[in-house]
Amino acid sequence: MVEHKAADGQHTAKVRQEYEKKHEEKKTAKQRVMDYLIITAASVVYGMGVSLFIDPNNMAPGGITGLSIILSRVVPLETGTLILILNIPIILLGIWKFGLRFIVSTFYAIFMTSFFTNLFAGFGAATDDILLAALAGSVLIASSIGVIFKRGATTGGTDIIVKCLRLKYPHLKTGMLFFAMDVCIVALSGIVFQNIDSALYAGISVVVTAVVLDMVLYGRDGAKLVYIISDCQVRITDRLLEELDIGVTRLSGEGAFSGNKKKIIMCVVHKPLAPKVETIVKEEDADAFMIVTSATEIFGEGYKSYFGEKF
Repeated sequence: MVEHKAADGQHTAKVRQEYEKKHEEKKTAKQRVMDYLIITAASVVYGMGVSLFIDPNNMAPGGITGLSIILSRVVPLETGTLILILNIPIILLGIWKFGLRFIVSTFYAIFMTSFFTNLFAGFGAATDDILLAALAGSVLIASSIGVIFKRGATTGGTDIIVKCLRLKYPHLKTGMLFFAMDVCIVALSGIVFQNIDSALYAGISVVVTAVVLDMVLYGRDGAKLVYIISDCQVRITDRLLEELDIGVTRLSGEGAFSGNKKKIIMCVVHKPLAPKVETIVKEEDADAFMIVTSATEIFGEGYKSYFGEKF
């Protein structure tokens, strides 16, 4: 018997606030300080990637950073400052649409990446070889973003915009939205810089960033399929539904030795959410039995259409 819980339980705002408060209270002051220190260090690497390699070689590799690099050529503001300015309305949009979640650490990450991007801008290009710059800058940026993700924050940007667009147009595929935005920004960079080579190298940078980010977070695996067996399955399920907004399925099981009836939590998550699933399980039940495996192809709501993409 399979009991699908994705649409079950309409939680109130009060319950949501209680979960968020409980989540934050579980972190000690030392853990919070460590999170922010690591985010700061990652922001240094991010700033180096942008200001020493990507920006001075006239590459705009998609996203808010790419758009900021383009705008810095037409308005008297530094790239880091523009990253911060462009992210502010996006953050406000995210709060309005999805509530106040992880906003403090995310805003801190955005501020620090903007600060260090401006700080390293005065050093000039580390190399004039545009291919080396595209590769090195992409590796540094992707590595820093991956570390920031693992500390429960983000660098803001187009992910919030894409999520908002999918609320209004759910038939649109997330990957295609990101790809379309990056293509537009890369194409715009070719027009602004009047250099097709820069645009092509920026396209290479987009691809390298995506590959390296995946490797930093999850190696070469696809999506993650997670099975969880725990005596705290109700609390774990509630937090997965509420905090991560993912579909969760409960499978009925039975212990072969004890004969005890059990509920097995099963969920498939996009790769950036997998560390958060593991964190929730660890916080609720450190003794939980959990299997995390790779899922290379997922078909259904929120993923691919079998008939639309399989053939």
